Amino acid sequence: MYEDLIAHLTRTSPLGPGEAARVVADVLSYFSEPVEEFVRRRHVELKARGLTNDEIFPRIAGELPLRRVSAPELTLRQLRRIVYG
Repeated sequence: MYEDLIAHLTRTSPLGPGEAARVVADVLSYFSEPVEEFVRRRHVELKARGLTNDEIFPRIAGELPLRRVSAPELTLRQLRRIVYG
């Protein structure tokens, strides 16, 4: 599907075609992650780094607009509801 990109990666990096295809698939999967999954995953990652919810939710709110397909603007309360229900 992304043969041009895979070919570009094999020309410009030490990756072979199979490795380049896996990298492209991983990147596409990462950026196609639904908002709710992204919020939950980032919460777990940041919690594991010792951050508090007061630090985590504003950080996640700041990261959401930077996603490939921008997520809708969510309040801190909406982010908490995604994580805790």
